[in-house]
Amino acid sequence: MKTDRNLSILIALTAALILSTLPVSRAEDKEKTDAPKIQLMFVQTADDFKADGKTLRLVNVGQQTLYFSDRPVRIAGHLTMPAFMDEWKVGEGPDDFASDPPNATLSVYEPGSHENKMAVVEISHPVIEGQDMVYTYKLIEGTMPKTGGATALFIDWVGVGGGVGPGFHGVGAGARGVGVRR
Repeated sequence: MKTDRNLSILIALTAALILSTLPVSRAEDKEKTDAPKIQLMFVQTADDFKADGKTLRLVNVGQQTLYFSDRPVRIAGHLTMPAFMDEWKVGEGPDDFASDPPNATLSVYEPGSHENKMAVVEISHPVIEGQDMVYTYKLIEGTMPKTGGATALFIDWVGVGGGVGPGFHGVGAGARGVGVRR
């Protein structure tokens, strides 16, 4: 799609601009980049959720996956669902989502409760079913909420070389996906 291509170009230009402004120092006549680590988190929102002990369904999931990073380099934006699904392809790098499934925090508003219910899970094998996103999950911490409502899934960080940065949808070279820790 033209929109996806334009988004990819915009992300590439933003990443190139950020990378070109990073400080450079010299040590023993070698150029060394003192590039700060960029760690991205992803967020998916949905109207509801369902879990059956094996799969987690984000009901009517937003068609854009948000990403953001914290200091020292702040980046924020969104990916289309097809672009997000590309990160799950095996062989996209040594640390793609398929090879190194991310942890995620599920935050669910349960009607009648004063606080969101949260659980930490490892997610894998995403499938788009109509307007829903379905993941296989493994519970790491907490208890899965019993009922649903407004839901957010906060997906583990991606380091430089995965997500937005070198190697992301044609920006520079390098590995892609969760777990690239440089």
